Amino acid sequence: MDKKRNLVLFIASSLDGYIATKDESLEWLYNVEGEGDNGFSEFYETVDTVLLGKRTYDWVMKQDIEEFPYKNKECYVFTRSSIEDTEDVKFVNDDVNEFVDKLKSQDGKNIWIVGGGELLHSFIQEKLVDELIITVSPSLLGKGVPLFREGDYQLDLSLKGMRSFNQFVELHYEVKTLS
Repeated sequence: MDKKRNLVLFIASSLDGYIATKDESLEWLYNVEGEGDNGFSEFYETVDTVLLGKRTYDWVMKQDIEEFPYKNKECYVFTRSSIEDTEDVKFVNDDVNEFVDKLKSQDGKNIWIVGGGELLHSFIQEKLVDELIITVSPSLLGKGVPLFREGDYQLDLSLKGMRSFNQFVELHYEVKTLS
């Protein structure tokens, strides 16, 4: 039985649609009372491949972490530069359509778009995203790094589910495909 791999966005956002402050801080997220890991571990088990933009990768690497957070997953970082792969990461500057189509055609679990906004924007414009799981924080930031950038695109979504983790609300959408 062939199951198509989905490209899934799993991310937290402020109520007004920002994924970080202007100075790329996520501190506002830690001020909200959640429940356990707010569904992260459960989601993490459904993916075997993670995709990041170079700025998001750089941000992750600047954090005080003991080991690479996606060590047990296939990890690709999209960049415009030519960078040598590491033990944990393959750097790619391939065409996003071709690259994602190749990943989706392989056997495996789902593919997670970790971030950031620029990479997500490319995937949305090319209609590559299959599902969006957005955990909304009861925070208003007023300005910052937007989850969705302005662009020439429209996606129609279907609500697949929602649940709450104390003060957080998770919205799970499937992208409607034209039949």
